[in-house]
Amino acid sequence: MMVKTTKSVTPFALFIGENRASLSTLFFFTVMMTCFLIANPKVFTNPIIYNAVFVTLPVAIFLVVPLVFTVTGGEIDLSFPSNMAMSSWIFSLAIQKGLPPILGLILAVVVGMAIGAVIGTIVVYGNLSSLVCTLGFNFLLRGFIMIFTEGRSITILELQDSLFHNALAGTFLGLPVQTMWVLLFTIFFAFVFNQHSYGAWVHCVGDNPESAAQMGIDVKRVRISFFILVGLGSALAGVFSVLVNFSWWPTTGDGYLLTALASVFVGGTPTWGGVGTVVGGALGAIIVSFMETGVVAAGLTGFYIQFFKGLLIILSLLAHRYSTKRYR
Repeated sequence: MMVKTTKSVTPFALFIGENRASLSTLFFFTVMMTCFLIANPKVFTNPIIYNAVFVTLPVAIFLVVPLVFTVTGGEIDLSFPSNMAMSSWIFSLAIQKGLPPILGLILAVVVGMAIGAVIGTIVVYGNLSSLVCTLGFNFLLRGFIMIFTEGRSITILELQDSLFHNALAGTFLGLPVQTMWVLLFTIFFAFVFNQHSYGAWVHCVGDNPESAAQMGIDVKRVRISFFILVGLGSALAGVFSVLVNFSWWPTTGDGYLLTALASVFVGGTPTWGGVGTVVGGALGAIIVSFMETGVVAAGLTGFYIQFFKGLLIILSLLAHRYSTKRYR
């Protein structure tokens, strides 16, 4: 009598299978940094360039992590640049009026999440395309800011050397403190995305909303929550951008639209929903940030940045598409 045996899966193979997208992104980053190191070893062996990137990198990651939830859930949010400006405007006004900085932070987060809730409600209950609706809100909010500020900026030098600034965006052992906060932010939401029931709901809604509803998931509430999360990330990104620069501009957030979306896709979260990776998204933000700095530092002009950014997105999507067939 023949006994049929099953092949056991080693913990290492299981780890590779569960984290293929993140590991693929890490591979992209390793190859890219190796190329930069070979091109200009003097620059890329100097810690100064890494410290310069890590000062502003947390702002991008605060935006990217919530976007991973949104894209995985089958939606898209293009309003986050203006939401970032609106939230940081509220924070700057609070500081300018003499309110405690912590209260300004709370107000910024409340405003950012409230805007996300309004957008999500309109998308879900108005049965609108999230792409078109959030794009419209991006213009609407930016126009509102321009009308009321008339293009004027706000400087808040009173935060310099304050306990609030040093605790959130100071330096510790030569490293920017904001990297620690964004690391905790990423770890928390990676746990929610991979281990909590809410993360499972996000995957189910993005993969097949009809089936998710039959399973008892409140699809509408989950979809609205995507935009609230993006509002939270936008508010935190806006506040930290002000803390880094001690200034607020009406154009705050404009430069992050394509950068944040590129980071999501490079990080291994495809456009078709149901699949995503928070850690990969954070790594994607690191890749995009270092690429923008590294291309110039390697001796090329800034004209090459857009070319390599587009090439990186296309190649990463093709690679993730190939691997997704095996682990989705």
